[in-house]
Amino acid sequence: MYIPKPFSAFIILLILAFQACAQNTHQENIQQVLAQKKQSLSQTIALNNQTGIIPIKGLGDLKIASLDLGFNEADRFNTMLSRYASIDAYHAEGNLASLQLLSEQIKFHNLLIIQLAKDVAASQNILDFIKNEMAGKQVIICGFGSPQKLSLLDALPVPIIWSTDTGAIAAQNSASAVFGGIAITGKLTTNISPRFPAGSGFTTMKTRLGYDLPESVGIKSEYLTDPIGNIVREAIAEQATPGAVVMVIKNGTVIFEEAYGFHTYEKQRPTLVSDIFDMASISKITATTPSVMRLYEEKKIDLNQTIGHYLFQARQTNKSNIKLRDVMLHQAGFVPYIPFYKNLKPGDVSSDSSATHNVKVADGRFLLSDYYRNVMWPEMLKSKLETPGKYVYSDISMYVMKEVVEQQASEPIENYVQEQFYRPLGMYKTGYNPRLRFAKEEIVPTERDTYFRDTLLQGYVHDQGAAMANGVAGHAGIFSTANDLAIYGQLLLNKGTYGGEVYFAPKIVEEFTSKQSTVSRRGLGFDRKDPDASKAYPSTLASASTFGHTGYTGTCIWIDPKHQLTYIFLSNRVHPTVTDKLYNLNIRPRIQDAIYEAIAKGLE
Repeated sequence: MYIPKPFSAFIILLILAFQACAQNTHQENIQQVLAQKKQSLSQTIALNNQTGIIPIKGLGDLKIASLDLGFNEADRFNTMLSRYASIDAYHAEGNLASLQLLSEQIKFHNLLIIQLAKDVAASQNILDFIKNEMAGKQVIICGFGSPQKLSLLDALPVPIIWSTDTGAIAAQNSASAVFGGIAITGKLTTNISPRFPAGSGFTTMKTRLGYDLPESVGIKSEYLTDPIGNIVREAIAEQATPGAVVMVIKNGTVIFEEAYGFHTYEKQRPTLVSDIFDMASISKITATTPSVMRLYEEKKIDLNQTIGHYLFQARQTNKSNIKLRDVMLHQAGFVPYIPFYKNLKPGDVSSDSSATHNVKVADGRFLLSDYYRNVMWPEMLKSKLETPGKYVYSDISMYVMKEVVEQQASEPIENYVQEQFYRPLGMYKTGYNPRLRFAKEEIVPTERDTYFRDTLLQGYVHDQGAAMANGVAGHAGIFSTANDLAIYGQLLLNKGTYGGEVYFAPKIVEEFTSKQSTVSRRGLGFDRKDPDASKAYPSTLASASTFGHTGYTGTCIWIDPKHQLTYIFLSNRVHPTVTDKLYNLNIRPRIQDAIYEAIAKGLE
């Protein structure tokens, strides 16, 4: 998998703006970069796209390789590609031995995105290589330089994105266009060959997130960078969190993304925008709730049916007649949570893995096998119903809904969400138990647990109950990145469509995200803007249509359809121990209000 350089598209464009004509003001530089990007895009042309392969669809079935066969901006090209899907990046020279090795390396990939620049298209070795790979793989060529070189590709009936620009902006534009992050409308202005006459060029659609400066949507960059930076730096200085990532998406475009601080207060590893965070309760709306939405739309779940209707184990308990709708609204009467780890007995946890202890709750800590099924789940089913009909936020609700999802999907939820959502959406860093797929160093640590697991938690879910359920629960366990959450937020803002594919009918998204309770502000699974203005939740300026969720580890995602806005804040405020400073300093709401203030100011 390609590991992108620690520079966001936003930062690259800002750097280019600062480097532009020194005599200009900063805002003039910004406008110059935007003009350069527009000009570069006008010189970008989609060819041989009769079947509409560009923009790419069906990410869940693709294993993608990006091949640099001679392009100076390959790193920036690949970094942009990695915003949309997991890619493996390769470089090869034009000699036969290098291309033979490359062919062996990519034999298990089924989509090749080939970068051509300079005079490499004139190489017969390279042309033969491409023809060979076309026999069994889907190929897309991204070329850079004089359009006259297109004549060399006459014999290759594959989709081509060609840009006469050869710089960093062209690299970003072309890579984004492959996935539909940007639309292409350019046409050839001269006759190149019978295959490529003047006027050739297909129009492609914008189907996924774009990445640009705030000015692209009418907001000055400094209206975001200055206040957000000041608030996050205050949080770090006050030790509310050692680091954070903030992302802002407006009108389908990521207009702000920045990482601050470090993974820990020892300052050994800087926080990156690509870092993986423990989502905590954001798991409720990114795993369990979309699974319920899908099964509800397929009529495999009826929210007006009862727990006992779906779960045979619940039929002889006080949970049997509770409607799923009340469970999703947190008004079923469940206790808020059960501290299962406090009930552990000597011998339940071992420092070694074995047939009897195979549930890994942290490095060097293994729980008794089937503890969740034999102890935790029965205890939940037997727990009291204290306040039926009243709003009491409860983790038990999503434990229950996870069981319903698995029963009706006939599949473990960790597999179901990958197959139905994360892989096809391009959310390839999202999922349960990230240590099975990613390096420990890519994952931001949470608490130094001294009361249960006796170690620093890094890549193992912070929530104790979720950890004891083998890292997979309905209320916690998901790890993700800001970029992946941005994709999910845009899916919901698009009312169920993303990347040219439909995941939910619009009415399903509207039903789950709108106010559904008569006793609380809640939607189905989703939290919402509190109508009591004095609570300023999630922030003072958020519109009444805003929905999303927060996470105990110091995370949040808030989606505002009125302003076509998604706000994401990720931190590890529980490191090294749990602190309430993030709440007391009102960090997340203040940043959110700063975003609305920037929107109101615009370009004034």
